[in-house]
Amino acid sequence: MTTTAPTESEDPPETAAETARHQLDRAASHIDVDPGVVERLKHPKSVHQVSVPIEMDDGEMRIFTGYRAHHDSARGPFKGGLRYHPDVTAEECVGLSMWMTWKCAVMDIPFGGGKGGVVANPKALSERENERLTRRLAEELRDVVGPMRDIPAPDMGTNAQTMAWFMDSYSMQEGESHPGVVTGKPPVIGGSYGREEAPGRSVAVIAREAIDHYDNEIEETTVAIQGFGSVGANAARLLDEFGANVVALADVNGAIRDPDGFDTHDVISHEEQPGMVSGYDAPESLANDELLELDVDVVVPAALGNVLTVDNADDVQADLIVEGANGPTTTRADEIFAERGIPLIPDILANAGGVTVSYFEWLQDINRRAWTLEEVNEELESEMLTAWNDVRGAYTAHDDVTWREAAYIVGLRRVAAAHEVRGLWP
Repeated sequence: MTTTAPTESEDPPETAAETARHQLDRAASHIDVDPGVVERLKHPKSVHQVSVPIEMDDGEMRIFTGYRAHHDSARGPFKGGLRYHPDVTAEECVGLSMWMTWKCAVMDIPFGGGKGGVVANPKALSERENERLTRRLAEELRDVVGPMRDIPAPDMGTNAQTMAWFMDSYSMQEGESHPGVVTGKPPVIGGSYGREEAPGRSVAVIAREAIDHYDNEIEETTVAIQGFGSVGANAARLLDEFGANVVALADVNGAIRDPDGFDTHDVISHEEQPGMVSGYDAPESLANDELLELDVDVVVPAALGNVLTVDNADDVQADLIVEGANGPTTTRADEIFAERGIPLIPDILANAGGVTVSYFEWLQDINRRAWTLEEVNEELESEMLTAWNDVRGAYTAHDDVTWREAAYIVGLRRVAAAHEVRGLWP
């Protein structure tokens, strides 16, 4: 039996955690930071694995596996999403929790990084099965989550209802209501207005600022967005309102293109009704991955991770990439874009609106005072502009760094400073 060695055009297999560690090393090489702190930050503080038994609707008992990764809490409680997906792994949760640490630090939010998930396909479960899964998971994780310990939020395969079930279950076991144990809840039980739209809003705001940074007019900018779900649709619609020309959109089933631009409010998002993007009456239809290679000014990968790879990085024609999804670019693709001089604004800055409004929600829960949607959006824009200016300052201060490295420099400095001040517990 013979095996074929990978060709140079292939990306070597890389987990989210490996990618995050490579990014950490590159940022650390540009600043003076204690090597011991860097080494600590390459490893999670803990990873919890739980078995989640539930009774299915047909009476059968099934065991699901769940994970919760805690990366770092030097700056505050762990914070991060909870996803239900068949491909969830402990290593993936570790990598995503590391990105949450940097994201919170870049935004200067007093949280650390956490992430979790259950190996399950929520679309194959009934609503009652999803509820039973969530309630039992809340019990299994009760000792490691809490408003001052670890605060989950919606992610792939979960939503506001999931968070409501989780919060209710935790509160029942604790004997009192704890709305701050999760964020992304419905407003009627302590959720924040604007939370669901926040990641897409922040992508649009940061894209607008990046377009301006490179002395381009947003009214003359063409944009392609892969992933017209919660993040992509909200980013597209706000960019449309800013004056950008959104010429291509995609969902999981395919992509559409109109050189004259779409009325993005007329296109139904994948979240609102699956399949309506690729089924929209547009001048041109194309494959989902072809959208990434269109000749546009800005491309926004806002769907899945690892969609920009060594196999297509040389074919990307956009002048600017703004990451809407978490981890859409592999390490080697990152290097290719840097070599080609294509600026890439990283996820830990661009889509940080989600965790920022989660922080607002947490504050509202603690203080028992709700904010209006206008207050949330105004505060979000202010926080995003502050973070943009911090990262832009690091980018311009170092001649040889990418935007991703600049964001990591900002985040790493803050996390390292917290570790140095707190010291090491014996």
